[in-house]
Amino acid sequence: MRVREPQTRWSALADRIDSATPAHRDRAVDALRALAILGVVLGHWLVTALTSADGGLSTTSPLAHMVGLAPVSWVFQTLAVFFLVGGHVAAQGYASARGRGVPYGQWIRQRLGRLFRPVAAVLVLWSVAAGGMLLGGVGTDTVRTLLKLVLSPLWFLLVFAALTAATPLVARLSPLWPLAVVASVDVWRFGFGGPEGIGWVNVAAGWLVPYTLGAAWSRGSFTRRTPAALLLGGGIAATAALIVWGGYPASMVGVPGAALSNLNPPTLAAVAFGLAQCGLALLLRGPLTRAMNRPRAWAKVALVNLSAMTIFLWHQTAMMAVTALGLLVSTDLPGLHTVPASAEWIAVRLLWLPVFGAALAVCWAAFHTYEQAGGRRRGRTRRGSSGTPAAPSRIVASSAAPTRGNASPASRTDSTPVGESTVTGPVSGPAAPAKETLHA
Repeated sequence: MRVREPQTRWSALADRIDSATPAHRDRAVDALRALAILGVVLGHWLVTALTSADGGLSTTSPLAHMVGLAPVSWVFQTLAVFFLVGGHVAAQGYASARGRGVPYGQWIRQRLGRLFRPVAAVLVLWSVAAGGMLLGGVGTDTVRTLLKLVLSPLWFLLVFAALTAATPLVARLSPLWPLAVVASVDVWRFGFGGPEGIGWVNVAAGWLVPYTLGAAWSRGSFTRRTPAALLLGGGIAATAALIVWGGYPASMVGVPGAALSNLNPPTLAAVAFGLAQCGLALLLRGPLTRAMNRPRAWAKVALVNLSAMTIFLWHQTAMMAVTALGLLVSTDLPGLHTVPASAEWIAVRLLWLPVFGAALAVCWAAFHTYEQAGGRRRGRTRRGSSGTPAAPSRIVASSAAPTRGNASPASRTDSTPVGESTVTGPVSGPAAPAKETLHA
């Protein structure tokens, strides 16, 4: 009985989350977002290595030592999918807000608050940690390396926030326009020797391509599979041509020491690859929807979405904490401090992933409340008949079910937020969180 008790509790929680989810919620959207976040996390853990040198830490990558691993970056570089989902949900949410008479200022404050509340905790902790390390005699190069790993992913949030704020302006923009900007910038940079700095225009234009595709998705542009299939096929063909004949790197992430990065800033090859990813994501909506109809599968996705920002912001800290603690051992630990230049390193690195995951779980336990701090319900916790807290579990749907034809969510004129559902009552299992708010 004791062995089965955790399974029984998990089943009860999964059933509760499933029953609290509005029937019209498009669960495939949440599944795509969860896959995109987990792809980024696993990608960083697999292609980023901190090697010990003179008692300090320096950054390298197995991609720099084993060029044949470039296809790994094709699997784990999933940012285009995140921007696709972000554009879809933001355009749909803004249309719904307008329909309910919610002013732009209120809408954008709510959305950006969800993004930036958890960032403050990261910045405060690492400011204190960096100061402590410098006072303790840690080398400036090591501190700089660690801070770069922590802070560099934040560029993504700044771009995402800027595009979110510009949703009213770009929601109906054709993806062909930002795609043309990316192509023009690359032709100028690489074909006519233009200044390198002009490439940073692609930071906005490059990610605007999948973002506007997501907005088009919200308007019903991908109700048929043909456009998504064309995106997938055309994106694959264009990416292959740009790598083979255009001289672009095969890796879709930055490689230390490489002369050119496809990601910083985004190149035409990265954008073409993103188009293929978006096409595949759109084609997977049906299978994902069917998979998410299973309560246990949906509960996992829902819980990842509840803590998406915490996972994203703290996964590098978790990896670095494990690496730093490993320095207490008198020898370099394989797959952790050694140079990633062999198949053995890859095999051992895979064994470290559960350890990184455990460290991330500790970070989650300490900091996930910051992600949901703005929406906590005040008041006493109700108790079920079993005596355990049975507080309300609320899943707020930010993505409606697929509409027929080109119907727009703007047609909703509900006086309450779209898809809001509150479920209360006793649960025969572990106490649910005081409030579970699933945001886009």
